[in-house]
Amino acid sequence: MSRQAPPPTTHREPASPRASTAVSALLGAAVMAAVDEIVFHQILAWHHFYDRSTPRIGLLSDGLLHTAELLGLVAGFFLLADLRRRGALARAHAWSGFFLGLGGFQLFDGLVDHKVLRVHQIRYGVDVTPYDWAWNLAGLLLLLVGAALAVRAHRTGNRTDRRPGHRTDRRPDGPSAHRPDGPSGRGGGGA
Repeated sequence: MSRQAPPPTTHREPASPRASTAVSALLGAAVMAAVDEIVFHQILAWHHFYDRSTPRIGLLSDGLLHTAELLGLVAGFFLLADLRRRGALARAHAWSGFFLGLGGFQLFDGLVDHKVLRVHQIRYGVDVTPYDWAWNLAGLLLLLVGAALAVRAHRTGNRTDRRPGHRTDRRPDGPSAHRPDGPSGRGGGGA
């Protein structure tokens, strides 16, 4: 006679707005880095991450950016899955964090990388002013969306990732399974 292990119990933790925001901000920054890398570095070939040296160093810097972005995506998805598994994912905060990450990366790249450090420009051989405005305003818009979603999430409270009909706190061996009148409590319903 083999003995079966009891089914795993699912413990729901309280929602974690800070962790949900931080993990999703990491994902947002990684996604925007991927968009920048794929569209502007590879497809359009407007610049490399570091353009103040040889083309070989520029390609190396793109590879390092791509590595960091992939590590951010993988780590972010594992952390997000862990929050969800524990029932601690606050979806509204997660969405705000995602947009804050998108906008934060875009604005940091536009202001710090392009203007302060001057590691690269958006494009070469043209007047970069309209490109700079579009780049930075897009980042600011994404940040504002993230901030508005954060305010809304804070006002509506710390809701977790609950979907209608999705209950992770019900166990097959829970209290309702041991009622003599069946799980529904209405009688006539034993298995």
